[in-house]
Amino acid sequence: MSGTFDAHSIVEPSRTSRRVASVVVVVYALVSMIPLAWIVMTGFKSPDAAIAYPPEVVFEPTLEGYVNLFTDRTRQTPEYMADLPPPETWYDELVRSRNMVITGPSRFFGRYKNSLIIGFGSTFLAVFLGTLAAYAFSRFRVPLKDDLLFFILSTRMFPPIAVAVPIYLMYRALGMSDSHFGMIILYTAVNLSLSVWLLKGFVDEIPREYEEAAMIDGYTRLQAFWKVVLPQMSAGIAATAIFCLIFAWNEYAFALLLTSGNAQTAPPFIPIIIGEGGLDWPAVAAGTTLFMLPVVIFTVILRRHLLRGITFGAVRR
Repeated sequence: MSGTFDAHSIVEPSRTSRRVASVVVVVYALVSMIPLAWIVMTGFKSPDAAIAYPPEVVFEPTLEGYVNLFTDRTRQTPEYMADLPPPETWYDELVRSRNMVITGPSRFFGRYKNSLIIGFGSTFLAVFLGTLAAYAFSRFRVPLKDDLLFFILSTRMFPPIAVAVPIYLMYRALGMSDSHFGMIILYTAVNLSLSVWLLKGFVDEIPREYEEAAMIDGYTRLQAFWKVVLPQMSAGIAATAIFCLIFAWNEYAFALLLTSGNAQTAPPFIPIIIGEGGLDWPAVAAGTTLFMLPVVIFTVILRRHLLRGITFGAVRR
């Protein structure tokens, strides 16, 4: 018999399968990005264009939504507006075109700063404590280890809002309501179970022989952990940090219930931005766009570790 045969692996997908999968992924990505693109576009619309029907896809962009997001304004009479000196800035002129004047900065920047402090603070604590706990569960003989791990996992089996009332009463009794420390501790406690379980899987995949060889060379247990284990856990730590940050950054119920001013984050504040005649949709969209940026930037920075962190340990030798 003569002829040529193309070797084909039963594991490797065919060219047609790859093309179909690529088309499906691209279509899914485009459909998923439509709401995000619409939010970004709405932030550059005027209040009238934002509620126009049918919706306006082509419009004249304006920064009125961002100006309304960062300022408080009040409407004045035509006589009062006529007596004012000429506007000094472009945003002052923009506000006056609506027969309004700026009375001061809005509360958005403070709420945004609270989100940064609480979100990244709780993420750091959850990953730090989760790394230590995961290493201990993986490397040491912990009494009732399986029971403890199940107890930690069980905290993820019910929605956090189910314990909102007891936590509210406890925080009020301890004086931790509306405080950065209280919110960081709460979000850390909620994220800790996810952090421990994710990171324990990464530690289990790192051979013990690496640490034993390091300790034979004179390293202490802590030095072996710091210089040998921790660098190999970087992918898992990055993936865990992203998941913890997404929860803490987007959490709404606890932030609405336990904070009101000093430690209030952006999620409860953005939906109540009121403009003339009701919700100021361009300002809401502008605040949402700015609110997405830190998580997007954080994910982009760690994107090289994210895929490896999610798939780490999927193929065993």
